[in-house]
Amino acid sequence: MTEGAEAGAGRVVVGVDGSPSSQQALRWGAHLAVAFGAGLDAVTSWDFPAGYGWGSVPSDWDPAQDMRKVLDDTVQEVFGDQPPAGLRRLVNEGGAAQVLLDASQGAIMLVVGSRGHGGFAGLLLGSVSANVAEHATCPVLVIHGDQPPPN
Repeated sequence: MTEGAEAGAGRVVVGVDGSPSSQQALRWGAHLAVAFGAGLDAVTSWDFPAGYGWGSVPSDWDPAQDMRKVLDDTVQEVFGDQPPAGLRRLVNEGGAAQVLLDASQGAIMLVVGSRGHGGFAGLLLGSVSANVAEHATCPVLVIHGDQPPPN
């Protein structure tokens, strides 16, 4: 971990779910972390879907490991073999919005895509981005479209 990337100090937190929107959020988050001289936290979450009973979950299923792979694949897709120095990859159990709200406590900014893997076509904001925009204790940047950050 680099100096300034400790929990609560000089961090930009980005919500990642593997979607194109979260890939774009990660690009912008990395750009802002450099501009602010801050650490970068890429955060994903997992939770057992409501209605899942233990009998319907395979005994060898590891949702944390699955989401770790999604996070690693997204970082690879966005940065190739050169992820930003000091990038922290965090996989936490819980609903996406609450995990991001908890992770962004004391952060400089929280960056999320406007739409993730869930949701309905035509919505301007997904439920996670709307929730964190309303409840975060730090500024929230919701990324729309595919415009890359400036060089």
